[in-house]
Amino acid sequence: MKKQILATAVFFTTIGLATIAQAASFEQVRQLLSTKECENCNLSNAGLVMADLSGANLRGANLTNANLSRANLSGADLSGANLSGAGLFGVNLSQANLTGANLMGADLRSTFLTNTEFNGAVLNGVNFQGAVGIPMQIATPEEFYALGVAEAQKGNHKQAISYFDQAIAAQPEYPGAYLARGVARYQMLDRKGAFEDAQIAEKMFTAQENQIGMETAQAFMEELQTPYSNEVRAGKPSFFDFVGSLGSVLLQFLPF
Repeated sequence: MKKQILATAVFFTTIGLATIAQAASFEQVRQLLSTKECENCNLSNAGLVMADLSGANLRGANLTNANLSRANLSGADLSGANLSGAGLFGVNLSQANLTGANLMGADLRSTFLTNTEFNGAVLNGVNFQGAVGIPMQIATPEEFYALGVAEAQKGNHKQAISYFDQAIAAQPEYPGAYLARGVARYQMLDRKGAFEDAQIAEKMFTAQENQIGMETAQAFMEELQTPYSNEVRAGKPSFFDFVGSLGSVLLQFLPF
């Protein structure tokens, strides 16, 4: 009987502590939403979908595994915050301060990152697919290229071109990025731009003694000069299958 009473007491004590913990979490969420001031708060696993947190003070906050999808965090101070595993899909992080923040494994797909500060941030395993305004210093040319290829495969050619532009800006002698951008431009009916990119790629491949790349670029230019290339044909090939061996040539520039 004493054991049953003890077990019951432990059970209700556990429930009571859990309730207090939940209330504390709720209180900090309420504080954040009402004042936008929650420095060093424990907001792990918090649901903050579409919350307006523009300019919020979240310095040092614990936001591990929090769901902030489509929230407005523009101009927010997240320096030193722990955002590991956080869901940040579609979040506006323009001009936000993420200096020293931990973003390991965070989902930053389709985020807005114009003038976002990432100095000293931990970015291992971050998914930047579809993000706009990724700072040049936090991704390699090969990573920008890979992002572009992924977008092009999904038919998002405008976004793909933006990533290829960044890859080229970071590494001007990058024939694969020119060739890939040319294909994306072709599929957006920009035959002139596609041909110019193919020409640049062909010259670079030649200078680098990359025979397959040179021949592929030349084949692409021939395709662009045919009468029917003024329009992308119905049932057009995929990004990778466009011209013969083009797929394998583009794949060799991926960072894996």
